[in-house]
Order: sequence, then structure tokens, then C-alpha cells
Amino acid sequence: MTITVQQKEEIIKKFQQQPDDTGSSAVQIALLTARINDLTGHFKVHAKDHHSRRGLLKLVSNRRRLLNYVKRVDNGQYHILIKELGLRK
Repeated sequence: MTITVQQKEEIIKKFQQQPDDTGSSAVQIALLTARINDLTGHFKVHAKDHHSRRGLLKLVSNRRRLLNYVKRVDNGQYHILIKELGLRK
């Protein structure tokens, strides 16, 4: 149920801003979102896995901090990201 290397490469190619970009905020947010979505599926099966739930909360807070940064620096990019990732209404 983890993210495969191919899925990770597809996410990077979709959200990269330059050909060799692997660490920009948009790419990091997209990768964190994929991991968060994967873990939420895990919790539907394993409801009492509290150790992994703590890791999920850390991922969510890290994504929130990155989103706040992108919103502060480039508001247009922020709206594009939340629309493509389906994070907000």
C-alpha cells in the first residue's frame, strides 16, 4: 500500500517546474498528499493503529506548513495546487 517508484516519478513529473526539479514546494506537497491518501486507506482497515496515526498527523502538519509558505510566496500557485490535488472546496 505504499507509493511505488513509478507513482512517485509520475507525481514529480506532473508538479515539477523545471526538468530537474524534485524538491520544490509543489512537488513536496504533492508527494505528501499521496502518502496521506495512502495512509487514510490504511486506517480504514486498521482503525487502532495509533502509532501510524501519529505519523499521519505529522505528515498533515508538514503539508500544512508548506501550503502556508506557498500561499504567502505565490498565491496563484497555491490555488492551482489545491485545485489539482483536491484539497479544498
